[in-house]
Amino acid sequence: MIFVKLNNHLKALFKINWKQLCLSSLICLLLITSNLIGWISPAIASINDDKYEGNIFVLFAGNGSIVPPRFDLAESLQRKTPTFLVYYLDDSRDCKEFSIVVTRLHDFYGRAASFIPVSVDSLPLNSHPTPEEPAYYYEGVVPQTVLLDGDGKIVFNGKGQVKFEEVDDVFRDLFDLLPRSESVELKRRSFNEFNSELVN
Repeated sequence: MIFVKLNNHLKALFKINWKQLCLSSLICLLLITSNLIGWISPAIASINDDKYEGNIFVLFAGNGSIVPPRFDLAESLQRKTPTFLVYYLDDSRDCKEFSIVVTRLHDFYGRAASFIPVSVDSLPLNSHPTPEEPAYYYEGVVPQTVLLDGDGKIVFNGKGQVKFEEVDDVFRDLFDLLPRSESVELKRRSFNEFNSELVN
């Protein structure tokens, strides 16, 4: 008799109300989900702010091939190649907007000149750089663009956002090309261009 009472008592103690348990679990899950959604901010990159969203050349200029550069400054100077240094910050609105101009210039001159983007956060502090180091040419402004000829002489030093045409004119002089008004308009190549000359 004692065992029967004890058995009934244990059954009553461990009797589970499944409806109530499911409802409680669902409420807890909804509370946790709503709190997580409140903590997570949407991943929206904006060119009109000074927030860090990632590399500006990949996100805003559509050209991930610029970073990292093919050659560093010392290699480029050793090869006697014209070098285009671009000093930037990934969390600068001006640099984000200017990255589009850099990409356009790279489209036209990227095979003939070395394009070297330099994040100013990576420059060493309190050092005495040599002309073979990017810190040597940096003047404390972003964006800043410095174009060196094949001999390492500065032929252009632009501070802030400079226009494509302004830098293009310097590149045209450097490579002895016709002025923009007398030459054929430069056009971007299509990646999926169909060549009818190859078809019979």
